[in-house]
Amino acid sequence: MADDPAPDQPQRVRIRRDAGGLLAGLASRIAPWRGRLVQLWRDYALVRFAGVVLGAVLAVYLLVWATVARNLPSADGLLTYQPPLPTMVRGVNGEIVYSYARERRVQLRFVDFPRPVIDAFLSAEDKTFWTHGGVDFTGLAGAVVDYAIKFGSGERARGGSTITQQVAKNILIGNEYSVTRKLKEMILARRIEGVLNKQQILELYLNEIPLGRQSYGVQAASQAYFGKDVDQLALHEAAFLAILPKAPEIYSRARHAGRALERRNWVLDQMVKNGVASPGQASFAKAQPLGLIPRRTESWDPSVGYFVEEVRRRLIDRYGESAENGPNSVYAGGLWVRTSLDLELQKAAQDALRSGLLRYHSGKGWHGPLARLKLGEDDWQGQLIASNLSLRYQNWRVGVVIRRSGPAATIGFPDGTTAPLTSLPDPLRRGDVIAAAPVGGGVWGVRIVPEVSGGMVVENPRSGRVLAMAGGFDAGLGSFNRATQALRQPGSTIKPFVYATALDYGMTPATMVPDQSFCVYQGAGLGQKCFRNFDMRGAGGVHTMRWGLEQSRNLMTVHIANDTGMPRVVSTIQRVGIGKYDPYLSFALGAGDTTVAQMVNAYAALANNGVQYAQSMIDYVQDRSGKVIWRADSRPCEGCNMAEWDGKPMPRLTARGKQVLDPRTAYQVVHMLEGVVQRGTATVLRDLGLPLFGKTGTTSGPTNVWFVGGSQDIVGGVYLGYDQPRSLGGYAQGGTFAAPIFRQFVSQTKSRWSHTPFSAPTDVRMVKIDRVTGKRVFGGEPTSDPKSAIIWEAFKADTEPPRATRQDQLAAEREMIIAAIRKLREVQGNEALPGEEEGADFVEQQGGVY
Repeated sequence: MADDPAPDQPQRVRIRRDAGGLLAGLASRIAPWRGRLVQLWRDYALVRFAGVVLGAVLAVYLLVWATVARNLPSADGLLTYQPPLPTMVRGVNGEIVYSYARERRVQLRFVDFPRPVIDAFLSAEDKTFWTHGGVDFTGLAGAVVDYAIKFGSGERARGGSTITQQVAKNILIGNEYSVTRKLKEMILARRIEGVLNKQQILELYLNEIPLGRQSYGVQAASQAYFGKDVDQLALHEAAFLAILPKAPEIYSRARHAGRALERRNWVLDQMVKNGVASPGQASFAKAQPLGLIPRRTESWDPSVGYFVEEVRRRLIDRYGESAENGPNSVYAGGLWVRTSLDLELQKAAQDALRSGLLRYHSGKGWHGPLARLKLGEDDWQGQLIASNLSLRYQNWRVGVVIRRSGPAATIGFPDGTTAPLTSLPDPLRRGDVIAAAPVGGGVWGVRIVPEVSGGMVVENPRSGRVLAMAGGFDAGLGSFNRATQALRQPGSTIKPFVYATALDYGMTPATMVPDQSFCVYQGAGLGQKCFRNFDMRGAGGVHTMRWGLEQSRNLMTVHIANDTGMPRVVSTIQRVGIGKYDPYLSFALGAGDTTVAQMVNAYAALANNGVQYAQSMIDYVQDRSGKVIWRADSRPCEGCNMAEWDGKPMPRLTARGKQVLDPRTAYQVVHMLEGVVQRGTATVLRDLGLPLFGKTGTTSGPTNVWFVGGSQDIVGGVYLGYDQPRSLGGYAQGGTFAAPIFRQFVSQTKSRWSHTPFSAPTDVRMVKIDRVTGKRVFGGEPTSDPKSAIIWEAFKADTEPPRATRQDQLAAEREMIIAAIRKLREVQGNEALPGEEEGADFVEQQGGVY
């Protein structure tokens, strides 16, 4: 590099150097014939004339050279060149779960490429690579002749480019087909040889060369064509990869297998000729078939689709999509993204949601295709691929009906294969994109993707990290994520926050509330609005607040909201992040719009004693060099990384969560919601034997059915509904369709769920009460029997029911006496003992001693 001008030297110095290098190269080539040429010059006038013409042509060539060389990119940039790389996504345990890539790329060092691979590429592309200075003049002369022969024919001339020139083309100047580009290649190749050594140039080439199947570089191509790393390639496989730079889209196709074999065997012959393979090795390799694997999709777990798509959206919002957006773009920046995705929980969530959708749709029959294509004579495969629809559920595949004649039909798949189709719905016709599965004997049957859809989110309430997310039946059918993008009415799942507000303003779980009709005048324009329960009637009388929440009584909720004040209620709903609503009573019954993700985050605050963390899916992002460029937990920690302990106390991070509810209120609500599982509308979860809380929801219509709940460590939520809301049918309720989905999720991941009960914060007192009357109980003990009237209830200090009146106490004592007599009669079998009622009367007459 001693003679290479510095980058800031005048451009003309570079041009002069390049031209001098070219002339020196030409001079070295003609030196052996110099004497003969001089003699010819003296003896023949025609030769002298040809010399003049050649000189003129050379002068013009040098002029063009100088013009072309003026604005070329600097070869010095290759010293710090960073190729576009995909973004890699890791799960909660650090495993790679996905990548965002439009091109397959894997960067290797020069020493990682096996020698047979290097030899194969050099034999095919540039056998003088180790000796030339960037331009092979012999090969260049052949290319010029070939260009002259094919000029005007429309055929593309053979390139004649060295590997160094191909590096210049692929990285610095592009693939334009012109003489000008070839001149640029030659100039830059000379410069590159002055900046990089041969190993560095070859490393760039082997990592950047486009080889088809969206593969850039030999390692990516090795995986795409053979499913192997480069160090596992056999000689015939290395030779096949070496033929791809010339025409990857031809040699990689099955219909051109003969041409590919011929070209591969030529490369093997060249390797023998160059002394890098023996004749025996080449003969054995020639006898091998191509052995290409079918074009394949990435082997990511199919359940992660909706989660990683949501992560992608957030990354694009922050860093942009392509290299034009900056060095850390999603599809070129080579980012490493650590997410909160828990693969075990993610699989279970996607499985549970799919099962619930299929269970709801069972028996409803065909509702139409996934899409319709306007097919021409023979373009179905391209159109199907362009539709970008896929399905990775069991053995189902997406295909298009390419023929139908009566009861017979043929389906075509994206890989170009076709099969007979059976189980045909009457409306099915050519061009319908459908789901299908094999039924045996090479025949496929129609499968129905449920028209109803839904979303599910699972969160760690102690950190706000989203552990799992399912946004529909399959992410391959569309990127719309119903967990984060679908605005739905939450129905009765909003009620716990109405009750929380009431608890903050003087009510208790034992407060008696009327379950009676409630009407409100809404003004001259809207008139009178009367509310009703889901079953269209009131139970009559008054009941405890707990009973109203367990049984999801609309009328009791409206009374509570009205007595507490709707401005206070909507303030609580907004504070926990559900939504911003006007203070109308209908919003106390879930009339406003929200998302599953927002509802789950609100319930997470309940499970975490009122502390809520911002919901997050990305823990941190690293650039390609490993530097952390963004993290969710941005709290500063002074002194955390000191070189040596200074003797002071350990640094402590400030609390990250936000107290959005009184911790006592949050616990009281959770304690009541445990009753929803034990005795209320979510009893389908009771036999799991876990300390779970939750609430079902069913909106008017019903158009949505919900369940949200969980434990103190895991909170999840799910809804079902049509994307264009319409009635699900009167039989659909949160307890019959949504809660069973959550039950399947918990059952499938039961080892991850704690048996530790919810812990009460300080200043909460547990008092025995009668859950029906709300009165304090002194006799008897709470049991696990859901029918038991005696329970432990949570009260804030000084809000528990007063000790019973004398009348209540006497009644309780009488019940105790009757129970004692009953026990004695059972144990002794003594019929002489008085009857229970008579015995109680006798005891009372004797002053209560028996």
